[in-house]
Amino acid sequence: MKKTIKDYLLSFILCFAFLGVLACSSDKEETPVSIKTLAASTSKIDFESKENTIEITVNSNGVAWTLSNPVSWIKLSSTAGTSGQTVVKITALENTTTALRNAVITLSGGELASEAISVSQAAGSLYPSYNTNPITADASGMGSSAVELAAKIKLGWNIGNTLEATGGETAWGNPKVTKALIDAVKANGFNAIRIPCSWNQNLENAATAKIKVDWLNRVKEVVQYCVDNDMYVVVNIHWDGGWLENNITEAKKLENNAKQKAFWEQIATHLRGFDEHLLFASANEPAVEDATQMAVLTSYHQTFIDAVRSTGGKNATRVLVVQGPTTDIEKTNKLMTTLPTDKVSGRMMVEVHYYSPWNFAGLTKDETWGKMFYYWGNGFHSTTDTERNATWGEEADLEKNFKLMKTQFVDKGIPVLLGEFGAIRRTTLTGDALTLHLNSRAYYLKTVVKTAKANGLLPFYWDEGSLGNNGFGIMNRSNNTVFDTQALNALIDGLK
Repeated sequence: MKKTIKDYLLSFILCFAFLGVLACSSDKEETPVSIKTLAASTSKIDFESKENTIEITVNSNGVAWTLSNPVSWIKLSSTAGTSGQTVVKITALENTTTALRNAVITLSGGELASEAISVSQAAGSLYPSYNTNPITADASGMGSSAVELAAKIKLGWNIGNTLEATGGETAWGNPKVTKALIDAVKANGFNAIRIPCSWNQNLENAATAKIKVDWLNRVKEVVQYCVDNDMYVVVNIHWDGGWLENNITEAKKLENNAKQKAFWEQIATHLRGFDEHLLFASANEPAVEDATQMAVLTSYHQTFIDAVRSTGGKNATRVLVVQGPTTDIEKTNKLMTTLPTDKVSGRMMVEVHYYSPWNFAGLTKDETWGKMFYYWGNGFHSTTDTERNATWGEEADLEKNFKLMKTQFVDKGIPVLLGEFGAIRRTTLTGDALTLHLNSRAYYLKTVVKTAKANGLLPFYWDEGSLGNNGFGIMNRSNNTVFDTQALNALIDGLK
């Protein structure tokens, strides 16, 4: 059919109208679809054993929500809310049990998927708290930092095999410590005393780890002998049956930290009145062989520091000593890469021991791995008894080992206590062999002290009271006189 001009005009009008409709519809804004969301600011909370509160934020977009809490030891400041941000306080009550506890708080909102908030709380202590009367910090008589205190300690002496003896103070053959003995030690050139102490065998109640007051008083009495002589004194937890030093494992970590805390709260509180002349040492020779065990040992040291500091008074700033793994220098250099934290800066020392080479310093019979050494050091080897000359661990090794401690700690403002060192007397030797051995032993002691002082280590000689063959004893404790003048002179010479 033939189109007329009228038909074309009508088609044009209709097309123009359709395009106008399209243009108008494109000018309209689309109404956005609202997306509902609900989330908590964290999905995991870890509480200490003591009562504590943390805050979380619930963020909701258009959703009414609820928090469900399935356990009575958790308290929530709010269990429901609407759209927006809501701060919720979550409180965990003190865990008085000896087990870790866990719970899951659930955040729910309408048709949205629920969200889980995992909560854990550390186990409570196996023992009651003995920090029953903490006092405010007392800075009087506590002015020296660890570095300043180290400069005052010249030469130390161990009351070995005595207050740590299994069965009591005299059980290992030494008499009770008297003021006259400490006076004699001071008069012969020592200005510091290390008191190895046992505590675990001196409990009033093993179930509560309560130490006998009589024992605390006895240790305090011996400390007083030292302080009265203006001597610096170190009190530790020694071998003590091996409860700590032989059990540095994850399996024993909870139990031993609980005992460490209980013991040090009692020790620190009882000895709190002494000024900076008294130092506390966490342990003795903790058996550690790898990084995993080192982490456990660090937790024991952390417990020690926290327990002492918590008692307040002069303990708030007392210098504290932590032991390297097995108190072995090479292991300490390798494994003790971090130290426990202390809220007081500059009041910590590290402790190592030195009986190297053991073939010379302590070995009493030949072993498959090595023979006894009778002679040590340049100029002190035998030309006739050559198989007994030291073949390792002499001056160069001594210097290298002590330099490790200087670099790792001393140069960083952390003094190093050489808590034990020494070498036995082999008095079954006779004639020239005995003379050469004793001379080489004197040279060893002098060289250890001299090298220690040159590298900033504080030497404490190990004296276990034995005056016979294979003994370390310098002082005769039965009459408070010097038994081994040669060894004593060698130690003093090392200071020059």
